Amino acid sequence: MTTIKASCPTCGEVELTPADVALMVCSHAPLSYYAFHCTTCSEEVRKPADDHVVSLLVSGGVPAQVWDLPAEALEPHTGPVLTYDDLLDFALQLGTGDLLAAIASETAPTA
Repeated sequence: MTTIKASCPTCGEVELTPADVALMVCSHAPLSYYAFHCTTCSEEVRKPADDHVVSLLVSGGVPAQVWDLPAEALEPHTGPVLTYDDLLDFALQLGTGDLLAAIASETAPTA
């Protein structure tokens, strides 16, 4: 059985099996990572996985789970940042009435 050595920021070096490691390979390479639960403190540890780390883990028997980053995440965003007040105003506005029902009742034909 393959032994994988990794480091926990709290406990230091730990030994893992391929089943202990989750490898998440993203279509946008800088967001790829691997994760494991430390065998000592049980905390989840996530670390970036560049091409070299991905190839080492895969060769060690860790299955890669491929995921695609939505294109919207990489689009440039302009304008002011959404604030908590904006979000609260939006949530309160959602509860004030059903605009679609109001519009539908206005345009409904009368018999």
